[in-house]
Amino acid sequence: MAVKTAAAEHVDLKPSTAYRLNEELYGKELNLNAKTGAEVEQHLPPLQAIKAYKKAVFWSLVVSMCVIMEGYDTSLIGNFFAYPSFAKKYGEYFPGAGYQLTAAWQAGFSNATGVGSFFGVIANGYLVDIFGQKRVLIGALSALSGFIFIMFFAPNITVLTIGGFLCGLPWGVFASSAPAYASEVLPLSLRGYFTSYINMCFIIGQLIASGVLEGLVHLDSEWSYRIPYGLQWVWPVLLIPILFFAPESPWHLVRKDRLQEAEKSLRRLQSKKANIDPKQTLATIVHTNKLEQELSVGTSYWDCFKGFERRRTEIACVAFAGQITSGICFAYNSTYFFQQVGLTTAQTYKLNVGGTGLALVGTFCNWFFLMPYFGRRTIYVWGMFSMAMILFIIGILNVWTSNNSVGMSQAVLTLVWTFVFQLSAGQLGWALPAEIGSTRLRQKTVCLARNAYYLVSLGLGTLQPYFMNPTKWNLKGYTGFVWGGTALLTFVWAYFRLPETKGRSYEEIDILFAKGVPARKFKTYQVDAYNEQENSELAHGGNVELMHKAEQVFIENVGTKA
Repeated sequence: MAVKTAAAEHVDLKPSTAYRLNEELYGKELNLNAKTGAEVEQHLPPLQAIKAYKKAVFWSLVVSMCVIMEGYDTSLIGNFFAYPSFAKKYGEYFPGAGYQLTAAWQAGFSNATGVGSFFGVIANGYLVDIFGQKRVLIGALSALSGFIFIMFFAPNITVLTIGGFLCGLPWGVFASSAPAYASEVLPLSLRGYFTSYINMCFIIGQLIASGVLEGLVHLDSEWSYRIPYGLQWVWPVLLIPILFFAPESPWHLVRKDRLQEAEKSLRRLQSKKANIDPKQTLATIVHTNKLEQELSVGTSYWDCFKGFERRRTEIACVAFAGQITSGICFAYNSTYFFQQVGLTTAQTYKLNVGGTGLALVGTFCNWFFLMPYFGRRTIYVWGMFSMAMILFIIGILNVWTSNNSVGMSQAVLTLVWTFVFQLSAGQLGWALPAEIGSTRLRQKTVCLARNAYYLVSLGLGTLQPYFMNPTKWNLKGYTGFVWGGTALLTFVWAYFRLPETKGRSYEEIDILFAKGVPARKFKTYQVDAYNEQENSELAHGGNVELMHKAEQVFIENVGTKA
């Protein structure tokens, strides 16, 4: 729903020579049309929404497919450590352990793409604001095509790591653009499904990587790891021509005052047969944007840390970083752990393929059995608690790892963890940041959240090889205690800080945060998004409060001097 201020009624929307706004977007008509558009969207069931926005669904799926490459490559990196030909080419020989990458190079190579992605995400926050998501995505795909050559022909681990860093730059663009684009082109009832679909693309990439690795693991030559890298060229060749025809986000166009183009974009996203007026949808977008301007919501990274936006940024960042603190570095695609507890190479890669397939099943179960009936908060909180308990059990079982069946039990528990992860944080880590931030700061909020993910991944991911490597701490299953602890801490944070956003429009979420409503009351708090007097007071209340405080300080100072 939309928040309305008194000033918003009389907003000065000056028509340009290129486009004169219809009277429907002026004064009282703006409020009426925005409210009508919001009500139509809120009462649109998922199946009807898919029919009405089938073109938007298609373009959201296409943009999200860019993330397949990041999922594919991150799976390769983690699994190559246990890959015989890769370890022989880029590692060193250790008596009793065979060829291994040192823990330092494991950490460096693993984190190179994350560091690159970190800078790619920061750059994306600026680039999208200037060029829009469509052109930035096409540019990133073109750059990736060149960077893949470095990894494909890398003669040593140093060059391979540099190639990973460079490939990380466009991956950061994909990971932060996809959820923002999906949340801006789709209606409310589809928002959660298609922002979390990005996670499915990540899984699809991992599943493809698992199948490729399983098929090439017995190939005793450099092509066993070069072919997996070379397959990455498929995606830019496929996606670049398609994205040339993609519509730009109407929210981005409204923020740039390109209202005529925004209306054209909406007409391309909505079905002509649907009983939806694009002008009413446009009015809702204009209304929301003007409201956030009244609430003093800016568009810079610094604005993400001002006022109530600071709380929204915290929630987005911790929710996304929760994917790491839940134990993903240890329990997800854990072929190296399987190897350390005594499973054979063949068993290791079969379990890996099975685990990735189970992750895909978990995604569908979330869509059909959890998301329609339970809120985001409920799923995230109790999913995190369940993952913590599973990790603690893996740690406890390590006492008996001399028994081969116990090692297999630990491996199976990591698969159970993977399933729970995809039921909860795996999906919602992508969806929540795209919902939590204000619309004017959405892209930058998603960028900051994704970078929080990368920073936590860099810090904790650097330690993971030391936990597991037989030449270092060699904790094996006891590592479950470490990650169980971080997952439990995330559960405590989510219980007290994570609000419920299911079924809430962007305007309603704006009001709830502006009012400082506690996280556990978001679900039941009543919001009238078109109460003009209340919203006007809300918009100007912060300034009035500051004036009163300044006046009080002045009086106190005068009294002191007197």
